[in-house]
Amino acid sequence: MAYVDGFLIPVPDARKEDYRAHEEKWWPFFRDRGATGLAICWGDDVPPGERTDFRRAVALEDGETVVFAWMTWPDRETRDKAFAAMMQDGMEMPEMPFDGKRMVFGGFVPILALGQALG
Repeated sequence: MAYVDGFLIPVPDARKEDYRAHEEKWWPFFRDRGATGLAICWGDDVPPGERTDFRRAVALEDGETVVFAWMTWPDRETRDKAFAAMMQDGMEMPEMPFDGKRMVFGGFVPILALGQALG
């Protein structure tokens, strides 16, 4: 069964292209270890909510935009092996073009996917 990693990331507006290049650089690593897709979406209509919202989830600061991203996998086992390989290989993360401490992420098992939601 498919598996999805989801991310909310606060990215400085001035680093939009740096961030896009960062994700593009890392994609082959994950693709070669079984990832089936990656979508990176720059916030365009992210309104404030009354109780919670995407902005508050990442403690968005002035001059930043929320990125909504997801990576798809054939299953959790493949994803777990890829992340273990990243740690085992001692891969160095260069300076990231965003504050990783405010990133929100998690793994999800799809319970309904219509159209081309997963592919």
